[in-house]
Amino acid sequence: MGTTVTGLGVELADIEAAARDLQGQVVRTPMIAAPRLSSMLGCEIFLKLENQQYTGSFKDRGSYIKLKSLSDAQKATGVIAMSAGNHAQGVAYHAQRLGIPATIVMPEHAPFSKVERTRSFGARVVQSGETIDESFEVAQRLMEEQGLTFVHPYDDPAVVAGQGTIGLEMLADQPGLDAIVVPIGGGGVASGIAISAKALKPDIEIFGVEAALFPSMYEATHGLPATSGGASIADGIAVKSPGKLTRAIIDRLVSQIFLAEESTLEAAIAILCEYQKIVAEGAGAAPLAALLNQRERFAGRKVGLVICGGNIDTRVLASVLMRGLVRDGRLVRLRVDINDAPGVLAKVSTLIGRTGANIVEVYHQRLFHDVPVRRAEIDVVIETRNAEHVREVIDTIEGGGFSTRMLSTLSTDGPSLG
Repeated sequence: MGTTVTGLGVELADIEAAARDLQGQVVRTPMIAAPRLSSMLGCEIFLKLENQQYTGSFKDRGSYIKLKSLSDAQKATGVIAMSAGNHAQGVAYHAQRLGIPATIVMPEHAPFSKVERTRSFGARVVQSGETIDESFEVAQRLMEEQGLTFVHPYDDPAVVAGQGTIGLEMLADQPGLDAIVVPIGGGGVASGIAISAKALKPDIEIFGVEAALFPSMYEATHGLPATSGGASIADGIAVKSPGKLTRAIIDRLVSQIFLAEESTLEAAIAILCEYQKIVAEGAGAAPLAALLNQRERFAGRKVGLVICGGNIDTRVLASVLMRGLVRDGRLVRLRVDINDAPGVLAKVSTLIGRTGANIVEVYHQRLFHDVPVRRAEIDVVIETRNAEHVREVIDTIEGGGFSTRMLSTLSTDGPSLG
């Protein structure tokens, strides 16, 4: 047993009390070994699957603890929150269960699926503002006008205590952990886990990871000017303004904050899906993204990764998986120059078939490309085993007398498990 970390607004006792309150109210999520990832990355990896919560993310924990802490008068009047997705669903879900009226302000262009899921939990959804910061201003105005209680997504002691129960569970399941890697947006889950884990095991290291487009906590703790902005696949941690409470905790207890580029976040989503059969949103895959770029830092260590959520749009997931195949050289697009004559297309198909590659799509170009009238170009999308197989396909087609070039680009710079 470690020592209680004090002076941060939330203590181990608060988190332990939250854990008792959460029994039977949220999912006690599994902590699973990831032996294939471990062997490929050179460390012993365990995944804390918060994507298995009822609403698909860890937000269920802090939302319940905050709502339960309200007075009877506050519960009767109702609560308000602003969110683009996960926090909205967590608050709406538990508010419905506890009989508390809930208003959720969401950006005007929030994903339809998240808006409808929030409404399905009985919340009144107000879509206003182009960004989450504009939605926050609307929520503040409605709070004052209607006397509602604001449920902050991260900068609240009750919320931090609720999220900190993840750390208790991780060390109960794997007391030998050397490090825990946690996504950071506003910092609520990282703060809570840092307090509970460091109190129980002072020598454990806590690492945070942010999207490189939104390095708000990294910049705040390093005294750097704010630069956050852009379209990140890790929208759950795309936060421009980190919390004051959470910043103080992270500054004291988190060893280092890593920044993950978009390509690495994409690769991490695809790897979790393919190798672990786990669906993770961008924020949920961020801890693995950090390990992909920090192999030496974690070599030989026992590491827990917090898969904080799995609420990724299915179209985005499909795109990420297909782009992953292109990046790995398993899906390529070739352009082949041919004579515009009967039987030529069949000959090209036969040559490709001999290599064992699978033709996915064929585009026959006659009119819109700058080629002679008796010539044509065909674009062939093929599925292959790897980059070496692609080279074999190209050599075979060219050996049959057809000039061939690859249109898709194989990235050799991006992260992989190879």
